[in-house]
Amino acid sequence: MKEECAGPSLFEDLDFPITDSSLFSDSSTPIAQLHGEITWRRPQEICRSPSLFPTNANLAHAKQGLLGDCWFLCACTFLLKNQHLLDKVFPPGQPQWGSSRYRGSFRFLIWQQGHWTEVTVDDRLPCMDSCLCFSRCHSPSAFWVALLEKAYAKLHGSYEQLWAGQVSEALVDLTGGVAERWSLREFGSDTEEREAVLDSDQVRRKKLDLNLLCCVKEECALSCSTHSTPGGLGELDQHHALTVMEWLDVRKVSGSEVRLLRIRNPWGRCCWAGAWTWSGIGWSFLDPVCAAELRARTAEGEFWLDEAEFTSQFDDITVGYPIGKDGLLKSVYTGTLLTHSHQLASRWIKGHSAGGSRNTSSYSSNPKFWLRVCETGEVLVSLLQHRKRRNTEKYAQADPEDSSNTKHQHYQAIALHMWKVEKKRFSLSRMLNKPPCASTHCHSYEREVVLCRPLEPGYYLLIPSTYQPGAEARFLIRVFSSSPTSLSALKSPAPSLPLTSDGEWETSFFRGSWIEGRTAGGSRNFPSYWQNPCFPFAVCDEPALTSRVNVRITLHQSRPDTDLHPIGFHVYKVESEQTAAKEKDPVASCVPHCYTQDVSLACALPPGSYTVVPSTYQPDCSAKFIISLARKIHRKVVKSQEKLGSAIHEVSHISVMKT
Repeated sequence: MKEECAGPSLFEDLDFPITDSSLFSDSSTPIAQLHGEITWRRPQEICRSPSLFPTNANLAHAKQGLLGDCWFLCACTFLLKNQHLLDKVFPPGQPQWGSSRYRGSFRFLIWQQGHWTEVTVDDRLPCMDSCLCFSRCHSPSAFWVALLEKAYAKLHGSYEQLWAGQVSEALVDLTGGVAERWSLREFGSDTEEREAVLDSDQVRRKKLDLNLLCCVKEECALSCSTHSTPGGLGELDQHHALTVMEWLDVRKVSGSEVRLLRIRNPWGRCCWAGAWTWSGIGWSFLDPVCAAELRARTAEGEFWLDEAEFTSQFDDITVGYPIGKDGLLKSVYTGTLLTHSHQLASRWIKGHSAGGSRNTSSYSSNPKFWLRVCETGEVLVSLLQHRKRRNTEKYAQADPEDSSNTKHQHYQAIALHMWKVEKKRFSLSRMLNKPPCASTHCHSYEREVVLCRPLEPGYYLLIPSTYQPGAEARFLIRVFSSSPTSLSALKSPAPSLPLTSDGEWETSFFRGSWIEGRTAGGSRNFPSYWQNPCFPFAVCDEPALTSRVNVRITLHQSRPDTDLHPIGFHVYKVESEQTAAKEKDPVASCVPHCYTQDVSLACALPPGSYTVVPSTYQPDCSAKFIISLARKIHRKVVKSQEKLGSAIHEVSHISVMKT
């Protein structure tokens, strides 16, 4: 049996080989200096009796190596505290070293974009001088952390891709749940505070209050991060994440209370020099028995600090929603079980559904979703965008990196807005002029943004958006609720008065151009609007006809798909030669302006004289265009009977789409 599991029979992962391609992506991080120094060894080549987990639970915790993935290790700590979540990610019962079934491979499940993705790796691990050089357990003979880190690196494309990240992302990937980031910073002056806490929809920025988490303090994941070198945390460098293991209110000898938090540093050593170190002055204020019991709780790499120290030394905290053994999320605000869930995938497409923020006229072209709330309850809505990575086609299936976006190369700035709709038939433009009933904080470069609110029964319209119009990305809308809900995508609305197929139509064409400094006046937002070309037309010259006439207007810009202007048009009624169209509001509009070759409007107009004014959104955008105007012709129906005298030969025309 031993001969069967020796040598060549052990699994070698060809999709994640033991080469530099698995270690480095672009050699832009400090581990690039390890080129040529790393060897790959299996656990039985590192220690005498390897195992997945040690018998001492404290020694199973992660210890950070030379890779800057503290954010990932904080999520690993949460798995250790929740066996049912660990068993989901690392299915138990897999053959280990010493077993006749051992073949040198291990299987993991990692949540990606709405589904659990299986990732299998071999157990050849990066080493230097026969020791693991990246993350490991505190026990040198336990390897679950190193193997999970390898699976996560494979999913991302390389170990180097794990350098720097957000704890919230790792928590979601390892639990399938939801995580939020809350601020710990105090705001400065009154002016700074007003600017910081309000976004475009006057929504207050979330600032941590630990009292909000009392109902889930034993179940939720808590991680704290620092973005700059704090005074008391002398060893901590910028952008370091640590885990909050527990927090409790302790009564002092004087009778007052102090809130203490136990923190775990992934580095595996204490880095705190405050009042609650092992020999700190803070313990003298407590009963000696209580002080001894609390100090005895600290394992290697852990330390205590009080709430005042905590809020002054760290910048923000990540809160992971509790997930029960039944897989249900629990609200961190109320402790309520969110027993219903839905998810839908969609994407922002340039020129079609990437409408940008509410600052742009094309906002309404963003994807839209109906949320129906059947009973009053707590509702959590998450907008999660797909990360753009290299070398991850097999797993993430993400778009290539956008080389023009170097500062935030992985994500778009995103936000989510929600409106209560009284009737399912509504005017979209009127509704969007009203403030939303709920929204996330202003557009942020996060993978996921979350809003959680108690909602009354009814219909709600959800609109996810990127800040910049034309910014493309895939995304996932998730809804978790305590009461029954339904989620569906809102189909693009049909024209308010579509053209009928019967009858005859008369089509006219107008050619024109927007010329910078002359006829490119831009939208109605600008004083130069009426410099745009105007094209008069009449609807039905028959005086006896008083009913409305179906009209369809299409504006086509003559520019390549890669360089489109946002375009739209307005239709004005001309009462008389003395009455200028500019003095009246339009009777029909094809807005907001969209980045597309063609925009169309179908409407019904009463007989009379009109003018159509096409425009780009910004002034001085030069382009040629064509307007087609189709009008229904009213004729009496002529009944006739024709005989077919010969066979009909049909010709099939194949339309070829350029890709």
